[in-house]
Amino acid sequence: MPKVSKYPIILSMRILTSEIGEHEGKEVTLMGWVSVRRDHGKLIFIDLRDRKGLAQCVFFAKDKILFGQAEQLRPEWVVKLTGKINKRPENLINKDLASGQWEIGVKNLEIISEAQTPPIAIDSDGFDIGEENRLKYRYLDLRRSRLQKNLRMRHQTNQLIRNHLTAEDFVEIETPILSKSTPEGARDFLVPSRMNPGKFYALPQSPQQYKQLLMVAGFERYFQLPRCFRDEDTRGDRQPEFTQLDIELSFSNEEEIMALTEELMIKLVKELYPNKKIKKTPFPRLKYKEVMKKYKSDRPDLRNKQDDPDELAFAFVTDFPAFEYKEGDKRWGAMHHPFTQPKVNDAKELKKAFEKDPKKILAHQYDLILNGHEIGGGSIRIHDPKLLQASFEVLGNKSAEVRAKFGHILKAFDYGVPPHGGIALGLDRLIAILNNEPNIREVIAFPKTGEMQDLMMDSPSEISVDQLKELGLEIKKKKEK
Repeated sequence: MPKVSKYPIILSMRILTSEIGEHEGKEVTLMGWVSVRRDHGKLIFIDLRDRKGLAQCVFFAKDKILFGQAEQLRPEWVVKLTGKINKRPENLINKDLASGQWEIGVKNLEIISEAQTPPIAIDSDGFDIGEENRLKYRYLDLRRSRLQKNLRMRHQTNQLIRNHLTAEDFVEIETPILSKSTPEGARDFLVPSRMNPGKFYALPQSPQQYKQLLMVAGFERYFQLPRCFRDEDTRGDRQPEFTQLDIELSFSNEEEIMALTEELMIKLVKELYPNKKIKKTPFPRLKYKEVMKKYKSDRPDLRNKQDDPDELAFAFVTDFPAFEYKEGDKRWGAMHHPFTQPKVNDAKELKKAFEKDPKKILAHQYDLILNGHEIGGGSIRIHDPKLLQASFEVLGNKSAEVRAKFGHILKAFDYGVPPHGGIALGLDRLIAILNNEPNIREVIAFPKTGEMQDLMMDSPSEISVDQLKELGLEIKKKKEK
């Protein structure tokens, strides 16, 4: 077997497969993975794969040593080769390959690392393979061209968003991951504090309070692509951690925020997904009550043909109820979140209206829907501290409890808070739809299963007794019934 070279790789000599046409007739160096090897008697062909695509490379039997090396090559071995770029005869051009007009006549081969036979095939789209195996060997699964494309398009989407919002005078600001547990809807993921025994941080369900505090701080226009965490029961293709596009503005209103979001979506589709067609612009504005009556859903699929993935039917749904009855908890809760501005003037009017009929109180809330999915939700926020406290109290929270949980933001509002509002878009869902993927796991590099497990890293996992002691924790096993 050929030995792996002990000498360092000189990267400056390397070209990518996408650059082959620029160097016709010249000797070049390529590096990458062996995708396929084909033996044709006195010729051996390999398809070399790098981050830009594939290139056909040919070994000739007249060079016995080199040909012997090529006979040992197997799929997914990592190699470095040098050779001359030759134009293929017209009848041998591969029109399905970007570099299909050329091939490399190999003169030197260096095997950088060998590979065992992959436990999953990576030369297909992957849908023929059980998802558990795909996620267990995700680093191999990600080598397939479909997922490479998805993650590169995700990168380009992030960059377009950043550039567009920066040009609109928004400031990207990171907010903490270790935060405080507050009742905002879903269960929090909790993190024990070693330095403060018996106390816990919470991972943020969203940067909701931080972005509102940034408005108090006077930044006026904020955005972020934050990671969010929710300890929810298995449902659909949701993930315990996901990514949002978070936007917040001061001195704004519903229409300005919706128009800003619409402009961004149109630009994104036009520049990165030109094969997609937006059904209607401006995006329709639909009232919640009318949508529920007509479609029995607050996120209807408005496409002319619902099996047409290249048609994008965006719309905004507005005028949501401020409150909804939570059957599971047997109590009233906020439909969006308690910071949403209800369509009332003050705390006194809110309490009176809630006593009369909670379901008739509307909110300054708006959702962005696309092809039967909610991809974003936002609202104008409460900026009156008395109204904010009343919003929590009408939902059954004691005044002292509200101060204990949200005293920090109520206190901040005592020092001059501008009217403000914003929107958060689910990037995973948006990118999945734009890339014609059936679920968000196909556009996330390392997703969890529906049971919130990482099969590749084998997490969540147990921790040692010493770690538990250091944190002041004890595991109590559930009693068998």
